[in-house]
Amino acid sequence: MDSAAGTTAPLRIGLLGTGPWARDTQAPALAAHRGVELSGVWGRRAEAADALATAHGTRSYTGETGIDALLEASDAVAFALPPDVQAPLAVRAAEAGCHLLMDKPVATTVQGARAVAAAAETAGVASVVFCTLRFAPETSAWIAEQAAVGGWFTARAQWLGSLYAEGSTSEYADSPWRREKGGLWDVGPHALSVLIPVLGDVEHLTAARGPSGTTHLILRHTSGASSTVTLGLGAPPGAAGVEIEFRGERGTTSAPGWDGARTAFRGAVDALAEAVRTGVPHACDARFGLHLTELLVAAETQAQAQTD
Repeated sequence: MDSAAGTTAPLRIGLLGTGPWARDTQAPALAAHRGVELSGVWGRRAEAADALATAHGTRSYTGETGIDALLEASDAVAFALPPDVQAPLAVRAAEAGCHLLMDKPVATTVQGARAVAAAAETAGVASVVFCTLRFAPETSAWIAEQAAVGGWFTARAQWLGSLYAEGSTSEYADSPWRREKGGLWDVGPHALSVLIPVLGDVEHLTAARGPSGTTHLILRHTSGASSTVTLGLGAPPGAAGVEIEFRGERGTTSAPGWDGARTAFRGAVDALAEAVRTGVPHACDARFGLHLTELLVAAETQAQAQTD
């Protein structure tokens, strides 16, 4: 606390990554946040790091020594990197005493995600995994309301993108990890992060492949409710969209729309700052990220066995 000014010092957050997600969402949200100082931008390509840092009035870093320098200059780090690049760097950041604002999934292997959760716990740093609907104001309030109501019988979540449809011009289609792992890993964490707090943890999971890389899940939850999930990135544009619905004793409710990823990311920054301030872990922390990875690995293994 700054006793002279009577205000809390801003949380210094460094950004690791310079791709479309960093450029369009994370850097603008961090730079505009009143409680945050964007302490720097690290990138594998110096020119990309320079451009993004200059656009937001901060310093650029590159190379191995640049990572260490950014960690030294930061209280926390945000990640805009492929999951299996993110995971070892998150361990490194935690060991340096930095709090973690990670993208989903934390890693695509249980071993990688477990290392992150263990490092965060050992170092005593706060962590948040950015599952969009848990931090967008409209949907986070709706999720909390449904969890409080209870009495749910079943749920349906459908998250279909047209990233790989013919004619798509999305920059995210160029992501190698996303093309390899598909909708199960890219949008699956979002759907699971809504279902689990309302219906309870997943007791049993069944997975099957659908067209164009789509994955279908049937889940049984600890509350006794069941849910179905459809995830994909290769749907025709006319079939794309997000729908999440709960059905129970009091009828049916559907997820509201939300005001974009940048607003939701600001909510994740607020959640990390609150966890840092209070020492109380957020529900979407590294341990939850590990559990999501465990579920996604189980689903991928099942679905793959059916096609081998």
